[in-house]
Amino acid sequence: MLERISERERKDLGIAWLALALAFTLALVGGFSATGVHLGTAALFFLLSLITVGVGFVLHELAHKFTAMRYGYWAEFQKDNQMLLVAVAIAALVGVVFAAPGATMIYGPTLSKRENGLISVAGPVTNLLLAIPFGLLFIAGTMFGLGWFVMLVGAVGVKINAMLAAFNMLPFGPLDGKKVLAWNPLIFIVVIAVSFALLFGALFYL
Repeated sequence: MLERISERERKDLGIAWLALALAFTLALVGGFSATGVHLGTAALFFLLSLITVGVGFVLHELAHKFTAMRYGYWAEFQKDNQMLLVAVAIAALVGVVFAAPGATMIYGPTLSKRENGLISVAGPVTNLLLAIPFGLLFIAGTMFGLGWFVMLVGAVGVKINAMLAAFNMLPFGPLDGKKVLAWNPLIFIVVIAVSFALLFGALFYL
């Protein structure tokens, strides 16, 4: 499977992963306006972001890629340097993450509505599935006393993946939800409902 990810694509995914982790770290510490942030705390937030945001983002994009390739298309993630800089700058200045680091580009004949819908829904569904192991990690950390960092990784992992699923299922612009809705309204309703239910549950209870 890894041989189907080109060297350029691996580089783009790696850079986007690091940039998103940096952006979320800056947001978590309050941006450049924050005072008295310990270097160790910032390093801890960076590690937390790499594990949660990075994994959710990379596997979301790879889900698009490999679903497209299953239907005979070539697909590659391409980073957007300008949007990566914007994400880091906004996080640094105002402590908010606006993450649109790039997109998985699909090459070949015109996609059918069904193919486009299935390729699009693969990303959010991957994030919903990722919430399960992160949730189990949180439960294990709570029940077996594995430490506060394990619990934090689990809780943040559930929240981040729920956010990624819910945001991408919005039926606007280039987001996945618009293409899923055009293909199958019932599947759109189910996936977006589960995404937002998980998001609200994670925000209120974790």
